[in-house]
Amino acid sequence: MARYLDVHPHDPQPRTVAQVVALLREGAVVAYPTDSMYALGTRVENPDGLERIRRIRHLDDKHHFTLVCADFAQLGQLVHLDNSAFRAIKAATPGPYTFILQATPEVPRRLAHPKKRSVGVRIPDHPVAQAILRELGEPLLSSSLVVPGAEWPMTEGWQIKEELDAVLDAVVDAGDCGTEPTTVVDWTSGTPEVVRSGAGDPDRF
Repeated sequence: MARYLDVHPHDPQPRTVAQVVALLREGAVVAYPTDSMYALGTRVENPDGLERIRRIRHLDDKHHFTLVCADFAQLGQLVHLDNSAFRAIKAATPGPYTFILQATPEVPRRLAHPKKRSVGVRIPDHPVAQAILRELGEPLLSSSLVVPGAEWPMTEGWQIKEELDAVLDAVVDAGDCGTEPTTVVDWTSGTPEVVRSGAGDPDRF
């Protein structure tokens, strides 16, 4: 049964955030709010959590997981950035964008694309996600909370708890955070290619 943690969307309670992070450090898979929609998250060093997210979402091994970062410095340790990518991504973050770039050796091989050695990274502009990331002190392995076969993503924490109670360890409810996923920009060829338009303005790329 998943724990239900009600968090203020703009001023998250430190005690509740600490409880979420304690669960993550114990190996939990949690549903948490972002600036585009709810997401599933677990620690990067938790292969069991990764497999659980795969099962929840029915994902294959070609799926790009996202490493959700607290800030640009953290992001820069995970991916290779040339000058143009550095400037453009820094200007667009934090925000509802996912960037696919070549992974550095800091990224475990099991998290990168098996052939391209690429990985998705993002910095969310949501107070609750940011509070969790700062308290955790490391990136969060994450995937958008899209249930197979559902017409729309779930937007309320109580609904996520009801639907996924048996497969999650915690639901962090900060109210409705929308149904639109991030805009995904693939930078692996050296130039930006928008591969999915979403909550972030794609025109800047």
